[in-house]
Amino acid sequence: MTILNTMPARVLGFDVAKDTITVFDSLTGSLQTIANRRAAVGALLCGLDRHCFGVCEPTGGYEVLLLEQLVAAGIACHRADTVKVKAFIRSFGTLAKTDALDARALARYGQERWQRLALFSPADGDQQVLTALVTRRQELGTLKVAEQNRAKAPGRDAINASCRAMLRVIARQIARIDADIDALVKRCQVLARSIAVLQELPGVGPRTAIGLAAFMPELGSMTRRQAAALAGVAPHPKDSGTIRGHRSLRGGRPHVRTILFMAALAASRAKGHLSAFFQRLVDNGKKPIVAIAALMRKIIVTLNARLRDDRCKQS
Repeated sequence: MTILNTMPARVLGFDVAKDTITVFDSLTGSLQTIANRRAAVGALLCGLDRHCFGVCEPTGGYEVLLLEQLVAAGIACHRADTVKVKAFIRSFGTLAKTDALDARALARYGQERWQRLALFSPADGDQQVLTALVTRRQELGTLKVAEQNRAKAPGRDAINASCRAMLRVIARQIARIDADIDALVKRCQVLARSIAVLQELPGVGPRTAIGLAAFMPELGSMTRRQAAALAGVAPHPKDSGTIRGHRSLRGGRPHVRTILFMAALAASRAKGHLSAFFQRLVDNGKKPIVAIAALMRKIIVTLNARLRDDRCKQS
C-alpha cells in the first residue's frame, strides 16, 4: 500500500456524478461544478501542481476518468470507502446530503486522514479486462439462476418457452466469455502464472482461481492480516465490558468472500491438510459454518503467502 510521505498543501474533494463533478478546493475554499468529460477534467487539472491530493468516492465507474486523469497529471489521489466517508460525515452531526456538502467532506477527510489513505494506482490493461469479463460472467450467472427459478415456478407454463429461449442465449454468452477469459489468460503470462499457483491449493479450481485473480489482484503483496481483511474473512470482535460477543465476518470485498465460501466447501471435502484442519475444528466443538469461515481465512492467507513466495523466486 502506497501512501503520502508529507502532508498535502492542497486537498481537492471530488463528488462525482454521471454527468458532472463537484470540486471543493481546501486551499482557496472555492466550489465549482464541471462536466464529467475528459476536456473539462483536463482543463481543471492544468492549473494544479503535484503537491495536491485528490479524494473521491466510487460512483459506479464514473470516477475512473477523473482518477486516470489525476494519475496522468502526477497528482496523488485516493478512492475512498463510501462507508467510512459517510461515517466521517455523520461524526460532525451532518444529516443533509448535497453534492457540495459531499465535496467539502471529502476534502476534509483527505486533510485529516491523508497518512492512512492508500493512493490510487490503475490496474494494467489485462487486469482491467479480466475483471470486466469475470464481473460480466457473474452477472450472467445471476440472470441464469433467476430464469431457471422463473421457469420452475407454478403456473408458468405460458412463459416456459420464453424462459428456455433466454437460458439458451445466456448459456451462449457465458460460453463466449469463458473463451475470452481463457484466451486472455493464455496471452498474459503474469495472469497465467498467478492462476496456476492459486490452483495448486486443494479446493481452488480454475474458475475460483480466475475469480480471485480478477477481484483480488493485490494477493501476494500484503500481510496475512491485510489479505484476510480485504477478502472480508477477518473475524471482528464484538465485546463490551465483561460480555464477549461472537466474532463475525464483516467488510472486505463481497465477491471475494463468495468465491472463498465455495472454495472452502470444496476444500473441506477434498483430501489434504485443509480438510483435516476443517475436521479438527468440528471435532473440537466448532459449528460447521464457523469451521468453514476459519477455512476461508486459512485459504486466502495461504494463497497470499504462496503467491508472494512464487514472485520472490521469479525475481
